[in-house]
Parts: sequence; C-alpha cells; structure tokens
Amino acid sequence: MQEVGMKRLLCFGDSNTFGYDPRSCFGSRYPSDVRWTSLLQGMGWEVANCGQNGLCIPREPQFPALTALLRSIEPAFVTVMLGSNDLLNGSSPEDAVAHMETLLRRMAEDRAGAHIILIAPPPMQPGDWVQSPALVRSSARLAPLYRTCAQKCGVSFADAGAWNVALTFDGVHFSPEGHAAFAAGLAVRLSEIVNAEECASAAETVSCAEAAQ
Repeated sequence: MQEVGMKRLLCFGDSNTFGYDPRSCFGSRYPSDVRWTSLLQGMGWEVANCGQNGLCIPREPQFPALTALLRSIEPAFVTVMLGSNDLLNGSSPEDAVAHMETLLRRMAEDRAGAHIILIAPPPMQPGDWVQSPALVRSSARLAPLYRTCAQKCGVSFADAGAWNVALTFDGVHFSPEGHAAFAAGLAVRLSEIVNAEECASAAETVSCAEAAQ
C-alpha cells in the first residue's frame, strides 16, 4: 500500500474530470495546462485522471472494473465527482444519492487503504444544456444530500459549489478559469485532509508510546 506522503490521487468522475472542452464537437479535452487534474500535479500530487465523458454513477455490474482500477493504481486518495449526468438523464437528486451511497459503500470495502473524498459538483447554470429551471434547482440540491451521504458512508466531503467555479455557455462544463478555481479549492481541501490524517497518526503514536511505558 502506498504511504499518504507520496500523495497519489485517483480522480474518478465525468467530463469535468476528463477535462472536456465544450467548444469541441468530438470530445476533445482542454490542454493539460488547463485541466484541474494537471494543475494538481503541478502542486505536487501524482494524479491518475480516470474521468470519462458522459459517465453516470456506476451501478453494480460496473463495480468489479472499479475495484480492479483501485487495486491496480493503489492511490492514497480517491476523489469521486459524479451525478450531473444522472440529473441530465432524468434522475432525481434522491435517486442519484441512493446510487452514490451504494457506490461509496462498495468502494469503502475495496479501497485498499485509500482515503475517499466525495465531491459535490458545482450547481448547473442556465445554458445550452440546461434550459430547465428545475434542473438548476435539482443540481443545487446535490451538495447537502452528498454531505449527508458522505457522513453515512464514513468518507470525506467537499463542496465544489463553494469554490466559485466558472462554467461555460452550456451551463455544465468548467471554463478554463473554472478549472483553475476548482484545482485551487480542491488543493485546500486535500491539504486539510492530509493535515488531519497526520495529526491523527501523530496522536496515535503518542498514545501507543504512553501505553508502552
């Protein structure tokens, strides 16, 4: 298992993790110096970008492939940011959260020591892909529901809606400025988690030393 200090990060998500450029008609990505995953690499993280265009929250038949991915990469941390495509395909926020809870519980069983972080995507905005006010409202409901879901599943939580992530004309995908803001916000959250783990580890070491005296 990899030590936390090595900071290997697996980023599991949809097109906003993949780095999709909505100006492209053929699924192209932003350049690497724009994508938030690459920006995190410049901050000292070893990043495995496992984003996939159009990905919804995986269901049971997809779990073995995800387990194999976790065990092959052996990350210290895993970010999970999904749910937008579920809503775009007609799912309710409650349905998305139910599927997310199943996914997180399975990942917690198979994570091979990785620290899981559930990220609520920034709420959608009116745009070419988002022409229903109800869809905007539904996307805004994911964050509080995901926060509760993370607590139930014993994983960490981050709310990208608090990071001022700018979206493009379609109302869904990050702009280049949005990628930069997302990377900055996630870097702070990751630092908080790493520091908390180091403090917990130090406290455990002291406690064990005291018990041995």
